[in-house]
Amino acid sequence: MRNSVILAAAVAAVIATTTTAVLAGCSPSPVAHVHAGGVGDRPASVGLPTGANLGTGPRESAGPVGKRPGSPAVSTGRSTGATAGSAAGTRRPARPPAEPVKSLPCARPSTDWNEVVASRRPAVEGYTSIDSAVPGTDVGLYISATAARYRIQAYRMGYYGHAQACLVWTSAWQAGRVQQRVKVVGATNTPTAPWSKSMTMATKGWDPGVYLLRIDGGSRTARTFMPLVMRSPSFAGRTVLVMPDTTWQAYNSWGGYSLYDGPRHSFKNRSRAVPFDRPYDARTGAADLIPYELPFVALAEKIGIPLGYASDVDLQRFPTAFLRAHAIISVGHDEYYSPTMRETLTTARDHGVNLAFFGGNDVYRKIRFANTANGADRLEINYKDATDPIKTPSLVTTQWRETPSNNPESSLTGADYRCASSVYYPMVVADPTNWLFTGTGVQAGTKLPGVVGQEFDGINIARPVPRPLTVLFHSPVICTHRPTSQDSTYYTTPSGAGVLDIGAYYWNCAIARRCPAKIDGATSDIVTRITTNFLTAAAAGPLGKRHPAVDNVRTYYPRPRVGN
Repeated sequence: MRNSVILAAAVAAVIATTTTAVLAGCSPSPVAHVHAGGVGDRPASVGLPTGANLGTGPRESAGPVGKRPGSPAVSTGRSTGATAGSAAGTRRPARPPAEPVKSLPCARPSTDWNEVVASRRPAVEGYTSIDSAVPGTDVGLYISATAARYRIQAYRMGYYGHAQACLVWTSAWQAGRVQQRVKVVGATNTPTAPWSKSMTMATKGWDPGVYLLRIDGGSRTARTFMPLVMRSPSFAGRTVLVMPDTTWQAYNSWGGYSLYDGPRHSFKNRSRAVPFDRPYDARTGAADLIPYELPFVALAEKIGIPLGYASDVDLQRFPTAFLRAHAIISVGHDEYYSPTMRETLTTARDHGVNLAFFGGNDVYRKIRFANTANGADRLEINYKDATDPIKTPSLVTTQWRETPSNNPESSLTGADYRCASSVYYPMVVADPTNWLFTGTGVQAGTKLPGVVGQEFDGINIARPVPRPLTVLFHSPVICTHRPTSQDSTYYTTPSGAGVLDIGAYYWNCAIARRCPAKIDGATSDIVTRITTNFLTAAAAGPLGKRHPAVDNVRTYYPRPRVGN
């Protein structure tokens, strides 16, 4: 639901170059090897497989182009108000204790990892053969470079004291080679990067976590990133941080197409299917990871609870793997969900697994997957309207709340997408007695300036809403020239699970005080404390047994809301 502009901050410094492969692990591990692609390597061209279930229906579509939040480095609006200073139970499997992930040893913590100058035409760019893999997996890298040479530096992102990155591996320098810019395939306007594989990266000995692979073309003006999740081999007893890569891909307009627009920002000519087999175009190649997911990951690691790591697509591929987790956290803007992804979360909840959505506009769009030459579930399909040629109700990619699905996201999250606003508003505390506010010092009516903006959620009791449901924040907002409200909610289930929906896109960037609107220190402290309270409690097991929700919906919504 966003426009397609992200601007990453640049820092004026240059990393010393090296001509040999270097290992600097976050923990002791064997040297990872790079195999340059060449004669005898099977080119892994990125194309659509014969018979891929794309559909070739009409491309015309009515509807507004979604809006995307602005850069966290630029403030384009003002916050209002005072500052913060002023389902049926199911028996679940046993879960063994897990060791916490805290202050992982790092031989080379990095503070200059983000020395990347954003560019519309980067001198180097690339993508990985898989979005998520367990440590030890060989990962194919597909690189196009106008630079004479390049190398890859792998950073594990998270909490390392004053650093947010650990340099775990550096490749040898490779000769630069320009590969085909883009090939647009079929009536679905699918933009592909039909490149040959440049090298294979071994990950034996790497720690699970969120990684950025930096392609270094020799200067900070010739660098971009490739995101990669090193998936935890087991989620048992862990709080699993899920990266929203299906939403990253939906807004990715590399090659001139995204699920929102085509050339000249045409909604009519948008893609109906986008592949993971292409770079991210968000100027630095890191999608939204740096401003909106990294602050949360770093905080979760700092707290020291047992963590697991996964991507959205892992919810599709390994649905039963999540049943023994203690909690599953949707980190950031997590809008695009397939039926299997959604069912994975629903089933986990009904087995007593806690859930949380730390963003807004989550689980709004419905997608399905198909395969590409690089593997299964590498093609994301979304028509947004009835032009989808697939008519099977379970597969049609209209919004979840619309026909034929008729299953609003609120039945899972607790609230649903309300509106997108270009003005920033404060979150307003509704129930300061709730356990999540412990240690914050807030009162009813305390405002957190600048946290509500762009996508946000609210309650509509005319739609399915789990009960009992606690309204934590209830924030007046003007959107599309009408008064409405943002709500943060918490509910518990007979299985014992607790489910939190923050319902505000800028929550995570407020942790780091790097949002489009100015975030004061008091607001950041409160956001951080609430997040810490939830993560700490959720890591201990089913929240409903210790913190049952107390329903207060009628206090704020005595009658059903009319409209969206």
